[in-house]
Amino acid sequence: MEIIPGEVSTAKLHGFLVSSVAPRPIAFASTVDKDGNPNLAPFSFFNAFGANPAVMVFSPARRVRDNTTKHTLQNIIDTKEVVINVVSYSMLQQTSVASAEYPKEVNEFIKSGFTPIPSLKVKPFRVKESPVQMECKVLQVIEMGKEGGAANLIVCELLAMHVNDNILDEQGKIDPNKIDLIGRMGGNYYSRASGSALFELEQPNTKLGVGVDRIPASVRLSKILTGNNLGQLGSILQLPSEDEVEKMNTSEEIAELYERFKNDNESLEDHFHILAKKLLDDGRIADAWKVLLIGSKITKA
Repeated sequence: MEIIPGEVSTAKLHGFLVSSVAPRPIAFASTVDKDGNPNLAPFSFFNAFGANPAVMVFSPARRVRDNTTKHTLQNIIDTKEVVINVVSYSMLQQTSVASAEYPKEVNEFIKSGFTPIPSLKVKPFRVKESPVQMECKVLQVIEMGKEGGAANLIVCELLAMHVNDNILDEQGKIDPNKIDLIGRMGGNYYSRASGSALFELEQPNTKLGVGVDRIPASVRLSKILTGNNLGQLGSILQLPSEDEVEKMNTSEEIAELYERFKNDNESLEDHFHILAKKLLDDGRIADAWKVLLIGSKITKA
């Protein structure tokens, strides 16, 4: 399928965008109007874009349905202040209530049952139930268009951040299982960023891996190894030495494969890949390399 903006309806394009660029963090934005009346609304076009200065951007986009704008946008234009509250799983249902399009005079804190608490540096209230609350001044409001679906980029600078001590680990860092954030998907779908959904991957930064291009072609074209497996192989900092490969070649595990498939080189190579995949799944990247280097000699032979 190919989708060209302008050749499909905005609603269809919007649906594909929010289902593809996902999950998205949620900015639960607290604002006040020029008379001090509070407003509370969630926005999933949101992220952080720096730490010095600490900058965040979110977008109360024009409604696709009728091209109207959100009360949050007008409040920010008038006051240049906002509190961005993060949304944990325990807040999901109440946050959904606050997302309804209530008239301007309705206080979403009251409608949703959230507790407003005073901020230190800005007029909008914080949401007590939110595990992290960020008081911000608005640097820019960038209007990207006048039609339904157009973004209004709210560029904010962090003035004060409030972190609930209960979500911290023993090192004083935010524990992802304790903060238990939710992310917005397309349609009615959300994701929950905790428990079995979490996994760790060490970031390489200045640790330069050998790269996928160093992997033998017979391995790169494997029917058994996945793209993630190839990425694991490419992340190793140094290939095993010939002595290390030879030592693996004399192991009982390899000897068994030679015996089982001594008359079938194609099956032998496949089973080298199967063994390597198991090693990769166990995090034994160097051993997987040794097995694959042995197996690649069969292809050359």
